[in-house]
Amino acid sequence: MERVQFQQEQMLAELKDLVQKSLFNQSEVKQIVKKRTQFETALVRRIPKKSDFLRYAAYEMNLEQLRRKRVERLKLEKTASSISDYALVRRQFQIFERALKKFKSDVGLWIQYIQVAKREGARSLVGRITARALQLHPRTPALYIIAASHELNHMSPSAARALLQRGLRLNADSVDMWKEYVRMEMGFVEGMRRRWTVLGIHEEDHPIAEAEITAEEDMAPLTPEEIAAEKGGDEGERARQAIMDGAIVKSVILSAAKALPSINLFSALEVLIRSYPSQERLRTALLDHLYSVLKDTLQGDPHAVKMLATRKLRELTSQENSDDSVMAGGEEFIEALQAANESFSVAVGAGSTNAPGMADVYVEFIKEWCKLPTLDPNLRIYLIASLRKLARQPNAPPLLQAAHIRLTSPSKKAL
Repeated sequence: MERVQFQQEQMLAELKDLVQKSLFNQSEVKQIVKKRTQFETALVRRIPKKSDFLRYAAYEMNLEQLRRKRVERLKLEKTASSISDYALVRRQFQIFERALKKFKSDVGLWIQYIQVAKREGARSLVGRITARALQLHPRTPALYIIAASHELNHMSPSAARALLQRGLRLNADSVDMWKEYVRMEMGFVEGMRRRWTVLGIHEEDHPIAEAEITAEEDMAPLTPEEIAAEKGGDEGERARQAIMDGAIVKSVILSAAKALPSINLFSALEVLIRSYPSQERLRTALLDHLYSVLKDTLQGDPHAVKMLATRKLRELTSQENSDDSVMAGGEEFIEALQAANESFSVAVGAGSTNAPGMADVYVEFIKEWCKLPTLDPNLRIYLIASLRKLARQPNAPPLLQAAHIRLTSPSKKAL
């Protein structure tokens, strides 16, 4: 109980300050002391529970929210900072520190601590917590992503890049980490484009002096890539052009494919590139590169074939572009569907070593489009006819014939 007594003594100054500022009355302070005593008593048991620490921290968070609301409501005059202004937040941090001494292996607890520190604006503390967490859990991708995000939010792209590269050396099989690395480099390209627009570098070989002075005040220190790109003459122009063409991002995609040749990786990167707010020219170039690397990396993989064959269809049927006219059978849509079907037909008819897998993916493709209510009936007939043609070839996988029967049987017409 000495520990509980010690904690009670530590809270006297802050509680006295809260009363002096009329934020809490004596009755409320007594209730706070009672609740904290109960929490502290639970923490000194022989085998403390993580839930005890979390409940204690949640109580302190609610108490701090109440304090802030009362400060705002009472419109207290701004004076020099006193102990009650930071004591409740400090106590939250102390509770997490005590919890982590008992549960160092709990990654979720480390992440919760980081989130609390972020919410309170404790930038340096977040950096220290993530560094400690990564020392104990070097094979946890989420921690590297959180740490890199923190560095990016505080204008440190070089530090963020170093963190992700370090994490990828230990977690090369993490799709999420490769995805975040590509996202970061795409953000770097977009940031450079905006910077150069402000500096007028695209319009002249040399930046405009006045614009540079104004922009430098709000921008992070230059990275080596930025320094090279902002040089004058042909060298700087080539560096700028390479960055704007996505050379850095393309290099990361290639490294990712070599380290993790997985269809899940390519699917995740495709979604990221399509959704990231970048220039259309860069997006198209990166997608072209991604599909080129996919074709070379996963030759003969059924899902890779599907991804390549249906590229144009995904573009047309994306949320931004899809409308009733397209789905009803617009000319561009018909051409894309026909091209995808022909690509599948060639792959299935080639008799690859993975013929059953290729047939399975093709059947999924046929079913997916045939069950679409807005699909033109003539297109449905065309797809089923293509399936029948492949099913009748010698040594065709039985799956093709079975799928054709199901799609053409009277009970399945609704498909």
